[in-house]
Amino acid sequence: MDGRTTGALPEDFAAFYEREFAAIALIAGTTAGDRTVGEDIAQEALARANERWANLANFDKPGAWVRRVAINLALDDRRRQGSRRRVVEQLEASAARVPATRAGDPAVWAAVDTLPPRQRSVVVLHYFEDRPVAEIADILDISVSATTSHLHKARTALAARLGGGSQ
Repeated sequence: MDGRTTGALPEDFAAFYEREFAAIALIAGTTAGDRTVGEDIAQEALARANERWANLANFDKPGAWVRRVAINLALDDRRRQGSRRRVVEQLEASAARVPATRAGDPAVWAAVDTLPPRQRSVVVLHYFEDRPVAEIADILDISVSATTSHLHKARTALAARLGGGSQ
């Protein structure tokens, strides 16, 4: 015998899951630094175990395999979060060095600021960056008709706020 398997009958995966989930979630959450992330990681590690259960059920300690997978997933998550945090910090530092200028009428900008986020994005891309509707749709990963709808709603709202006629 290779030390990885036993002669005992394999355990049912559902029973294994019930017995091990809380402990694996705790280990993963502690490693990841977030309890909720730990629960997600435990689910992922146990899903991988379920896919291989025919072999894992015969291991002396299938829980050790799942814990190793969960810890590796948690470490990967921490690395990704650290990378994201560094990128955000770099972007914020760059943005602080480049002054954001809003050329034009402050009243128009104040009205634009009251629009829902998607409408604000469409207005800025269309009117201030002079981008065509199809390109805006591509940038925002929405359909051309959705882009046109957002642009129409934004124009109507801006006209009402700025006292002009509807477009």
